Amino acid sequence: MDNNLLRIKIYERLNKLASFDYDNIECWQIVEAFNKAQLEWVRRQIHVSPTHPEYDESSKMQIDDVQNILLSDNIIIAKRDLYYETELIPDDYLYFKRMSIKGIKDCCPPRALTVYLDETADVDNLLSDEFKKPSYEWEETFCTMQSNKIRIYTNNEFELDDAVLTYYRKPRPIQFLGCIDISTGLAAGADVTCEFKDDVTELMIDGAVAIIAGDIESFNQMQRAQQSQVSNE
Repeated sequence: MDNNLLRIKIYERLNKLASFDYDNIECWQIVEAFNKAQLEWVRRQIHVSPTHPEYDESSKMQIDDVQNILLSDNIIIAKRDLYYETELIPDDYLYFKRMSIKGIKDCCPPRALTVYLDETADVDNLLSDEFKKPSYEWEETFCTMQSNKIRIYTNNEFELDDAVLTYYRKPRPIQFLGCIDISTGLAAGADVTCEFKDDVTELMIDGAVAIIAGDIESFNQMQRAQQSQVSNE
């Protein structure tokens, strides 16, 4: 969806029929609200909570909706005592998906390991648990996250190589040509459009409208936008 249409749709949802009440909203306010709505929508697709036990990729539609921000990249690892530690996770990192890595022992060819993400608080218990500790023979281990790095544990029983991190990246923020970028204070030199499909963009538009309507205390528009967004997710 191009930015001109996106802006028109936001004004259309905010204004009363045949009125121009809110056409004076600044372009940077629309950009900020849409980018916030975009992040909130992505979080809802991936987040797991006690009240919403769904998980990312729990349906074909959900897989399709977020596949464009799911990517894999090689990541450098360094050996430490009991574990290997990655370099800093990428700047565009948003949420962990999986870690792919190979275990190496002199006796055998490299093996692809299944890596489980666990809590840092449980490391000591996991390393001593016969059923959960790192195992080259069973082709599995666990990892934790700390200080924007990932630790993949080996218990010093084997080596690791060929680390690939699969993660959800941050969605690309939209920008309007000539509009002030509030993060830099400079006018944007180019249009940056929403990277999601049009049907998903429509939901994000509803989210942006709800944010703006709340800011200007236009509660009818806010409620309508929120209801439309929730009923279509």
